Amino acid sequence: MTAEDFLNGQILLIDKPLTWSSFQAVNKLKYILKKRYDLPKKFKIGHAGTLDPLASGLLIICTGKFTKKITEIQSQEKEYTGTITVGATTPSYDLETDIDATFPIEHITDALINETTNQFLGEIDQKPPVFSAIKKDGKRLYEHARAGEEVEIKARKTTIYEFEITRIQLPEIDFRIKCSKGTYIRSIAYDFGIALQSGGHLTALRRTKIGDYDVNNAVDPVSFEKNIVHEI
Repeated sequence: MTAEDFLNGQILLIDKPLTWSSFQAVNKLKYILKKRYDLPKKFKIGHAGTLDPLASGLLIICTGKFTKKITEIQSQEKEYTGTITVGATTPSYDLETDIDATFPIEHITDALINETTNQFLGEIDQKPPVFSAIKKDGKRLYEHARAGEEVEIKARKTTIYEFEITRIQLPEIDFRIKCSKGTYIRSIAYDFGIALQSGGHLTALRRTKIGDYDVNNAVDPVSFEKNIVHEI
């Protein structure tokens, strides 16, 4: 690869590590590429779809002229795997915040779990988590939430193409889900708990696909740096 290749445009598939922000991953790659290829200060680079720090998996990073493709890539369907833990909820619907309520799970059977997935297939109304980056009144929702302010969140349409349960070991339920752009898997976990007449929150999440792009073809940022450094 040459500097010209990255300026003309590349699509880089990164396997984002747990706890890294998407912003961190982009900055890391920007630093590596600028240092290795002596790229200009205003070198364009960006990601095609945020992945939360508490999630791992596929992060598509576009460089140079290919940053124009970001909107198109973002609009493609996505696939995730993860774990919903039932019997408890958190304000953020995941592990970012502490448990705020607990619920019974004795009535939950494998049959009930598998049957409940049908309620989530197709076009559904979904309320984004209050701990999300959506803006309301000029501030991001998580800023309102952290300030203890109550805000009304409107439901929005999203589409679930596939929802498969892959392991049941209560209180944990593993899943694979294929969905449209803008779907909050944390909200699915929370709503799934309610549908089971219990509570639920997301305790693991990994993005495996965006359109035809697959995490199996991605590399983590450390491996990416080693590969770049060792290029002749």
